[in-house]
Amino acid sequence: MNSGAEQSNFFQDTQQSWTDDLPVCKQSGVGFSTNQIYREDGYRQKEHSFEDRSFHFKYDDSTFLYAVFNGHEGTKAVTFAMQRMTAEILLGQLNDKTTDEEVKEVLRQAFISVERGYNDSIGDLLAERTSLQCDIPDGLNSYEAYQKFPDVVNKLNTLNCELSAGTSAIVVLIYRGKLYVANVGDGRALLCKTDSNQVLRVVQLSADHDLKNEDEILRLCQLGLDIKSIRQGSHLGNQENTRCLGNYLVKGGYKEFEELSSASSEPIIAEPEIHAGIELDQSCRFLLLMSRGVYKSLEEATGTDQVNKELALLAVEQFRVQSTLTGVAQAVVDKIVRIHHDVNMSNSQNTLTNGKRDDITLLVRNFNFPMPNALKSPTIASMHFNPQITNTESYCVSENNSNCGTSKQEVTSISDETSTETCDTTKLADKRNARIKPYVDFSEYYANVEKRRKEGTLPKGIQF
Repeated sequence: MNSGAEQSNFFQDTQQSWTDDLPVCKQSGVGFSTNQIYREDGYRQKEHSFEDRSFHFKYDDSTFLYAVFNGHEGTKAVTFAMQRMTAEILLGQLNDKTTDEEVKEVLRQAFISVERGYNDSIGDLLAERTSLQCDIPDGLNSYEAYQKFPDVVNKLNTLNCELSAGTSAIVVLIYRGKLYVANVGDGRALLCKTDSNQVLRVVQLSADHDLKNEDEILRLCQLGLDIKSIRQGSHLGNQENTRCLGNYLVKGGYKEFEELSSASSEPIIAEPEIHAGIELDQSCRFLLLMSRGVYKSLEEATGTDQVNKELALLAVEQFRVQSTLTGVAQAVVDKIVRIHHDVNMSNSQNTLTNGKRDDITLLVRNFNFPMPNALKSPTIASMHFNPQITNTESYCVSENNSNCGTSKQEVTSISDETSTETCDTTKLADKRNARIKPYVDFSEYYANVEKRRKEGTLPKGIQF
């Protein structure tokens, strides 16, 4: 399984990025699966190239950076955002930053800088689009323009598709023992922590920037948009999210969309929502960072209204049996994919899904949740073989989410499986000066050298 730094190149991108040289955080792992259209013959078919990206870096002992991006309309914007975001946070911007407000401002400026940098990178596309638009006389409707200038219209449509490339982004910074979460779009960050009763609470630290978010509806209303008509649809222009990086067409060109044209300023923004200064203590067990495809696929397949809690339970289940964090993340993804696939391929009438599944990316960051089967590096003093169950901790799992409400508790258990066998270091020490038997026989070489010496044919420089 590829690391977060390598994931972007796994499916499509081939050029190297400076982020490839950053150290990967060993306390985290990533699982992912490409989108799928379900066919009656059972064969796998992708609808588009893989458009999710992620990274999980350790900058130093007190600074870690994680992110998951969910691109749309191609990989141009999502790849740019993945590579640029790291530079906007880790190249000295955090130096001397001590307060939560200062760190929040670094994150906010990072999103704004990524947005500005991406818009600068598409300047040639915008210039070409403007030139083509000038080739079509004013007063023609879409049908008339295509009838008279089909080549120009086709080129414009292609450019508009490229200019629609955008991405959601959810970024988590761990800095000096505190957790900071910034996001645009509908990626999610779930912090799983235990309370005094060992109940595993699931707290959503991000906002879903879509038309179900009342705060976003209020913001759009204050811009002068007709909220009633917006609520009746599922899209804003050409996308579902109210915030994103990229997608110039629905930002700079929002006046061209009927439902957005009355706005007093750009309705789709790149300003992140930030949750800051969360102290990381012993109660913080693990973090789940995900693209929209993770929780949407589980919701579609099961109909659950407590998807955050269900995802935490799936993670706890895999912590019990997997040996690596990448294994935990990938196993959760694989289970969601299998559930979604089985529902879609069943013969029963299905009204929950639409016959396809989006890209899925899940990043797991462990703090102190037990992994009984975790791989450990052997040492001379301690070797680990054949784990046995020695004690059991039980956790209740509940959901603490301002958006979703508090759910009923559900019990699951994990086992802390440990067993050690100690090497006899005394015997090793007694034999430290023992002569090691030769394993290469040089007798034939020495015999030939002696023969050549007696014959006087030994090359100069060889002395015995």
